[in-house]
Amino acid sequence: MRYLPLTDTDRRAMLDKVGAATIDDLFVDVPAEAQLFAKIAGLPDHASELAVERHMASLARKNMAAGDGPFFLGAGAYRHHIPASVDHLIQRGEFLTAYTPYQPEIAQGTLQMLFEFQTQVARLLGCDVANASMYDGSTACWEAVAMAARITKRKKAVLSGALHPHYAQVVKTMSKVTDYTIADSLPSIQSKPDNAGLMARIDDQTSCVVVQYPDILGRLPDLEEIGAAARAKGALLVVVVTEPVALGAIKSPGEQGADIVVGEGQSLGVGLQFGGPYLGLFGCKQKYVRQMPGRLCGETLDAEGKRGYVLTLSTREQHIRREKATSNICTNSGLCALAFTIHMTLLGEKGLRDLAMLNHGLAVHAAEKLATVPGITLLNDNFFNEFTLILSKDAREVARTLADSGILAGVSLGRLFPGEAALANGLVVAVTETTTDEDVDALCAGLKEVLA
Repeated sequence: MRYLPLTDTDRRAMLDKVGAATIDDLFVDVPAEAQLFAKIAGLPDHASELAVERHMASLARKNMAAGDGPFFLGAGAYRHHIPASVDHLIQRGEFLTAYTPYQPEIAQGTLQMLFEFQTQVARLLGCDVANASMYDGSTACWEAVAMAARITKRKKAVLSGALHPHYAQVVKTMSKVTDYTIADSLPSIQSKPDNAGLMARIDDQTSCVVVQYPDILGRLPDLEEIGAAARAKGALLVVVVTEPVALGAIKSPGEQGADIVVGEGQSLGVGLQFGGPYLGLFGCKQKYVRQMPGRLCGETLDAEGKRGYVLTLSTREQHIRREKATSNICTNSGLCALAFTIHMTLLGEKGLRDLAMLNHGLAVHAAEKLATVPGITLLNDNFFNEFTLILSKDAREVARTLADSGILAGVSLGRLFPGEAALANGLVVAVTETTTDEDVDALCAGLKEVLA
């Protein structure tokens, strides 16, 4: 969209309306030291549209896109193949232009889509009910912590050390405006998750225990064991899933007794998109549904007995008194939810299971190859499509060197946990259906050279 500036006549009319003589009069409250009275050094006054386009294009060419070379980044955002039909369908006018479905009589398509999305998410997570999406996985995680506090009347959340640190940071940031206590730790660098250490931190004041599945190192914690320990203290089990494709191969958190399950839906239909927008998943047991944040679409019958869809629950601050609201989520990632639903529909249950097994098989193949490189130790005993390598050198430096040569080797634990020397040599590697044998060979060769 082009910017069309105002004419002098337009400006004069607007100033007369507000009773100002000049535009400067509108800024009289701004201190003089905060005002700019001269040119900014090194920055030209203006440039032509063509010049700006060329400049921005030259900057863009410095970026390396996910498909430009071997790509092994994961840690919460994954590169999967998205069928062209997904992007085609979400751009249909009835989807692309639809907004919040507050008038059900003119938003039946949007409501039906969200209803189907909820059904898919509930089945995927193994929960009784799921809401009509949230911002992203990290904010959904915080909403789960807040929901657990409302249910248990307690305000202490115990976070697994192997929870994604960005998720943990969002929880801690949000807790600053509440009186919640957030107990977290660092991940243990061992082949199996430290379930015993986590369970030892649960006490009678704990509202919930937050566990990632698979965790930040790619390991699979025993959710049933942790859930039993939480219930013994009257706490809820909150499970975070950052890679939903994994649930095509491993037992869902809901089947293992999780009370609340949250996650990131980016892997299905959404794509990496330079970090967003993404899609928050949220499910829980039926008995907690009235404390669930966000919106819930339901099915009904109209006056003629025909099937219709409505907002069944929408206990947000824009609908009820702020102090009674269950969430400050003011929208849902509706278009991303639609992409998720279309991709899931195209896959079906068999397709999702096949995709999951393909991911796992390729990851096993890659892990076996990488483990043969001198200076590399495979940490995991089990994993889905993501695992941790312990390098003989600082993983952050190794990843940087390989990136300069066009190989995105993975996410270093030193980047996720800066300043933690015990984690500095860890490299989290993700393998999906988009990873080729040539990519794995290139990574092996690159690591062999850098670690020599």
